[in-house]
Amino acid sequence: MPYLARRVGQALVVLVLAFTVTFVLLQALPGDAVLIKFESPELGLSPEEIDDIRASYGADVPLWQQYLHTVSGFLVGDFGYSVQYGTPVHELLGAALPETLALAGLGFLVAVLLAVALAFLSTLAPFAWLRQALRSLPGVFVSVPVFWLGIVLIQVFSFQLNLVPVIGADPVQALILPVLTLAIPISAPLAQVLARSIDDVQLSPFVAVVRAKGAGPARVLWRDVARNALLPTITIAGVLIGELIGGAVVTETVFGRAGVGRLTEQAVTNQDVAVLQAIVILAAVVFVVVNLVVDLVYPVLDPRLKRKAVAA
Repeated sequence: MPYLARRVGQALVVLVLAFTVTFVLLQALPGDAVLIKFESPELGLSPEEIDDIRASYGADVPLWQQYLHTVSGFLVGDFGYSVQYGTPVHELLGAALPETLALAGLGFLVAVLLAVALAFLSTLAPFAWLRQALRSLPGVFVSVPVFWLGIVLIQVFSFQLNLVPVIGADPVQALILPVLTLAIPISAPLAQVLARSIDDVQLSPFVAVVRAKGAGPARVLWRDVARNALLPTITIAGVLIGELIGGAVVTETVFGRAGVGRLTEQAVTNQDVAVLQAIVILAAVVFVVVNLVVDLVYPVLDPRLKRKAVAA
């Protein structure tokens, strides 16, 4: 229980710091979102009317009051109002989140499957040149920019091969290329860490004993090596959640999907501080929760870590 309380406390500290840093940085941005939208001569608003609008958004009070007001609002689920759309931020996020969750969830699942397939095949392949070629693929995947990969997939599978329609696609077809665009770069570090971990575990004495008893390479890999090689891969998977969120933003922009990524791009363009603050904190919460779960799962998978956690 002390280990759990300590990790939860650390997670809360990270969230508070993330919120404070985000608030300070967004307030330091040049320009004012209210003025950007309402100071246009086409609207014909007087300075007094613009001041009233700024007051309605709470932009006319000192920063420390804005900070406390934002904190108290976030604690009860009130993320404020979008200056650009004039609607509550939680409504914008509620409309955009399902698209992003579907993309990120499927992208991560495909990345894990691709990484496991690459690591296993690069270990079991019958020829040295083939194993080496498979080992080099993650290095290629991780160096490919997400936006470039998305454009290439559209050119090849939509325009050249006509396998996935760009216009008039059903919901499933519309997810295929974005999921691949997101999954391929994410799978690269997972595959590299898993393959190296498999190599290390295969040198362990207990694996030599299992082989001496006549077990084949596939049986040794699947039943004896894979579980022990899993821990470093789980760690890197938790860290990659941050890249998954960033990749989703770029992918949704490339494919024109109406998710959180598209909302972020529009909020940055319009300096919609309330929307940006909510999205950054949402991403921080997801990142912290996933890494907290990873830390709590570790002692379950490895009893030696459980003893260390209890003793600490």
